[in-house]
Amino acid sequence: MHHGKQPFRRIAVIGSSGAGKSTLSRLLGEVTGLPVVHLDKEHWQPGWTEPDRDSWQARLAEMALRSDWIIDGQYGDSLTERLARADLAIFLDLPTQVCLMRVMKRIVSTHGRVRPDMGEGCPEKFDLGFLHWVATFRRRQRPKMLAALADSGVRTIWLCSRSEQATFAEQLQVEGLERAAAGAQLIPQSSGFSSTTM
Repeated sequence: MHHGKQPFRRIAVIGSSGAGKSTLSRLLGEVTGLPVVHLDKEHWQPGWTEPDRDSWQARLAEMALRSDWIIDGQYGDSLTERLARADLAIFLDLPTQVCLMRVMKRIVSTHGRVRPDMGEGCPEKFDLGFLHWVATFRRRQRPKMLAALADSGVRTIWLCSRSEQATFAEQLQVEGLERAAAGAQLIPQSSGFSSTTM
């Protein structure tokens, strides 16, 4: 499904859990032929074990330095470095209730199984701490992301609803990334844009 030479070689896909980052990243990979990296799959080790901080930071830096990538995920400690290398970011800025609904549906439908975008030995589970993180994402994490995007100056596609997300995905498949990006809403980079806008 590749649509010729790609104008974007490094694409950061960011947003809350449940916003649809992994699904969109897979579609972007199919359309562009760029390699897709799911940070959750790289991070989590069997039994939901986390790597030590230093080795993980080194791993993140190595991935960001590659020539071509679509990187799906948050991991705010490395977001600045990724955005500095990216030539396009896609921010899935969906309402909290949509993200929570999708996460709950995912937990129910894949409980006990390992998702394709998750590390081996990490089956889907119910985790109240994780749900709280999703529920507070817009208040706690979103302002940091918007500040990082503004500081980087990277061109950022801003998808704020399920309908915008679906339209972008359809245009992506039919017309390719360059045309879909040209018609998408871009996040304002002016100082007048408030990081607390809901």
